[in-house]
Amino acid sequence: MTKKKIVIGVIGSDCHTVGNKIIHNKLEESGFEVVNIGALSPQIDFINAALETNSDAIIVSSIYGYGELDCQGIREKCDEYGLKDILLYVGGNIASSNEEWEKTEKRFKEMGFNRIYKPGTPIEETISDLKKDFKL
Repeated sequence: MTKKKIVIGVIGSDCHTVGNKIIHNKLEESGFEVVNIGALSPQIDFINAALETNSDAIIVSSIYGYGELDCQGIREKCDEYGLKDILLYVGGNIASSNEEWEKTEKRFKEMGFNRIYKPGTPIEETISDLKKDFKL
């Protein structure tokens, strides 16, 4: 069986890299092939990486609080570029911290994300969800 390929990166003007490295290592340890585009990445870099590597999922990270702005329209762009079935996950400090999580989660679902993770979610939870979603 071929390994599932996952594009990961930190979106927008966010330069946080420590979490990105941890996610990368944990995904590889769990048997996934990781395409890491690093920090300060615009949406199109995630999409191009997924297209170039024929990836199965995109995991967007954001820590600096502007994840919602940075992620707007990414599902539509994925569809436009022929990635209609790609899994889209997002996590980190993706919205205002004084908002109820359920509202944030609902907005990201409406934006087309398959899974949305609140700040501090262990990567093991994401890996478990990937395995469920890929039926591994």
